[in-house]
Amino acid sequence: EKLLGGQTDRQDLYIAPTIIRNIDLDDPVMQEEIFGPVLPVVTYNRIEEAIDIINDRDKPLALYIFSNNKKTVKFVQENTSSGGFTSNDTMTHAACNTLPFGGVGPSGIGGYHGKHSFDAFSHMKPCMHKYPGLESLNDVRVAPYTPKK
Repeated sequence: EKLLGGQTDRQDLYIAPTIIRNIDLDDPVMQEEIFGPVLPVVTYNRIEEAIDIINDRDKPLALYIFSNNKKTVKFVQENTSSGGFTSNDTMTHAACNTLPFGGVGPSGIGGYHGKHSFDAFSHMKPCMHKYPGLESLNDVRVAPYTPKK
């Protein structure tokens, strides 16, 4: 049931911000990530029920919670997995270049922004240099094995 918005203009590629309610968890809008101004309102009685709804689906690119209760925010953060997590706001984590932005699982892999982009798209080449003068100390690692080794 459309509560607000819903106007579209295909020629202008426009979808008005839309809020829908009385959603069934099997409805098409609940089957994939939403990349548009559409907000389905899903009701629950206990926070654990909301967490179950989240965890029963693919991990979201972002998870937002609005609550003045710090324990509730922490509980949701610690009991869900998502690409990003923001409390009492939306999208600000994506605009902060000191935080990585990216998904988990089907919503993406890795994170980027600022230094995180550099790290994500760079190969850190591991290098090890051994000092050959101490190689005799490493004899215990190689054959032939003797009673002394």
